[in-house]
Amino acid sequence: MNKVFYPKLAADNIKKNAKTYIPYIVTCIFTTAMYYIMASLSHNKGLYTLVGADTITETMNLGCIVVSIFAFTFLMYTNSFLMKQRKKEFGLFNILGMEKRHLSRVIGLETIYILIISILFGLFTGILMDKLMYLIILRMINLDVSMGFYISKPAIKQTLLLFSAIFLIIFLNSIRQIHLAKPIELLQSKNAGEKEPRAKWILSILGLLCLAGGYYISVTTTNPTEALMYFFGAVVLVIIGTYLLFIAGSITLLKALHKNKSYYYKTRHFISISSMIYRMKQNAAGLASICILSTMVLVMISSTSSLMVGFEDIMQERYPYDITVETNGMTDEENQQLTKELSKALTQSPLSVQESFSYRYLTFCALRNGDSFSTDQSVSNGVVADNLVNLLFVPLSDYNKITGSHATLNDQEILISTYREKYDPDQFQIFGRTYTIKQHTDTRVKNGLLASNIAGSYYIVVKDMAELNYLEEKNLKSYGEYASTIATSRNYNVKGSKNDQVNFSKVLSKVMTNATQEAQHSYSYYTAIAEQERNQMLGIYGGLFFLGIFLGTLFTLAAILIIYYKQISEGYDDKERYEIMQKVGLSHEEVRESIQSQILTVFFLPLIMAGIHVAFAFPVISRILRLLNLLNTALYVKCTIICFVVFALIYGIIYSITAKAYYQIVRR
Repeated sequence: MNKVFYPKLAADNIKKNAKTYIPYIVTCIFTTAMYYIMASLSHNKGLYTLVGADTITETMNLGCIVVSIFAFTFLMYTNSFLMKQRKKEFGLFNILGMEKRHLSRVIGLETIYILIISILFGLFTGILMDKLMYLIILRMINLDVSMGFYISKPAIKQTLLLFSAIFLIIFLNSIRQIHLAKPIELLQSKNAGEKEPRAKWILSILGLLCLAGGYYISVTTTNPTEALMYFFGAVVLVIIGTYLLFIAGSITLLKALHKNKSYYYKTRHFISISSMIYRMKQNAAGLASICILSTMVLVMISSTSSLMVGFEDIMQERYPYDITVETNGMTDEENQQLTKELSKALTQSPLSVQESFSYRYLTFCALRNGDSFSTDQSVSNGVVADNLVNLLFVPLSDYNKITGSHATLNDQEILISTYREKYDPDQFQIFGRTYTIKQHTDTRVKNGLLASNIAGSYYIVVKDMAELNYLEEKNLKSYGEYASTIATSRNYNVKGSKNDQVNFSKVLSKVMTNATQEAQHSYSYYTAIAEQERNQMLGIYGGLFFLGIFLGTLFTLAAILIIYYKQISEGYDDKERYEIMQKVGLSHEEVRESIQSQILTVFFLPLIMAGIHVAFAFPVISRILRLLNLLNTALYVKCTIICFVVFALIYGIIYSITAKAYYQIVRR
């Protein structure tokens, strides 16, 4: 046989099946480009020089893993649609004398063609878009744009290896299907009848139980740390429940509609329901996949966009002052001397101090039980509990000085304010002493370190330093070597350029080093310059936002392609049925109404189900976002609603387009 016969036949096969192959090839190109971009960004040396480089590169590496897993599963999935459409063609070749080893050669050449096209155009697109993505990341974290063109050889190598392996597995799976099937089975694969499936109540109930379990975890988990721990378990339960409900529950639903005579015995419903019942068994997995992908898109984009939109609020909570210096274990004289040195350094710098104040405080963890708080060494060893809280005690004199108030307290009276927590009792018990709450106040002493802690915080104002010393003494006895001591927090709000504020970190470091060397005993300290920390925070939140948009786009494309292939595949399956019905009098308008009924009855279920998933996921995700200091729940609600509306519009447009393609196939 002519050597060019098989290569030419493989190329002709792709051309003849362009309607199904072009979307597949476009997807392969797009997925290849996406993976190259993610891999290139993870190897980009320009990111290594940024503040928060470790976080950004780790985020990009995570993106590489997610995209590679997605690429494998999704390309395998979409290839199965192609094989389903091609089996009759392969069966005809087999009957006409082409052996299965020859078919394998043709499939192998087709796979090589698609691989070459995907790699060449994918890398070309990826290289062009790579610089754009890099500039977008820099823009997100407010850094200067560096020009120049960058091609990552390691990323190219990774891309070649990954997609060569994926297409090899796709080829092996394709020839497995061909070799295991008999010629007559291949020829009649599309016409093979299917028994009417039974309503699977047990699987439907099991699916509902899995969903209920996932929803229960989301709604009842109140501790942010536990929310993060249990989140993935809830996700697994929801995914399993979704697949079971679509596979078994959809059949049960269609059976119920079938029994509803007033609904079923209408032209538009009769045709769609009767045909869907028979093929729902094989199509339910695709609908479940669309639902899961839609949920992932909505969750990722809404949560990461909330973090970026609320970034300034997050910064204000985490770093409430421009410059903060906290010391623990210093004597009064050492504290006064350090304060003088800091004031001198600020005076000599280009910065102008607008506001400065200091306060003393004592902070430690405790376990809440009603209005009582217990302390022991297990709490300080990192125990994770739903009732774990932070306590911060401040003397009244410092509180009045900071807030400008004129509050007064009697013995064992306190003022209390909470952060991420609610506290309704009128009393507060700790170390065997009961305090009466004189006032629940919204005014609290801001502390960035406590704001960064995952547990809720209580800001408590005590009568005087004698009371604070008493609490320190009891704390030392309770916690031993893990105990906290009274700390001093110095805070400054300054006026000056961002560069001047960042550059002051070197001066601050020198002041603290000198103070440490001159001290008679050891002590600990913490410093923070808000503008310097901003870059680190932007690296984290900008990286998450970029990854959310990036993967959201990828998963949206996947959902669109699954929808397209489902419509095209079912169009070819229904073509002969509709031709027969049109021959016996079914009008084009009735065909169109039947198609619309089919879409509205089942195909919008994934979107509705995704909306329900997102609604139940809201509590657990909002608590996880609290770990990242996003406390503005209203903002997250708005972002979620906007994302759902936009995605629903895209979803509706895609279904409208694919429904037209379906109609063009089934009409005579």
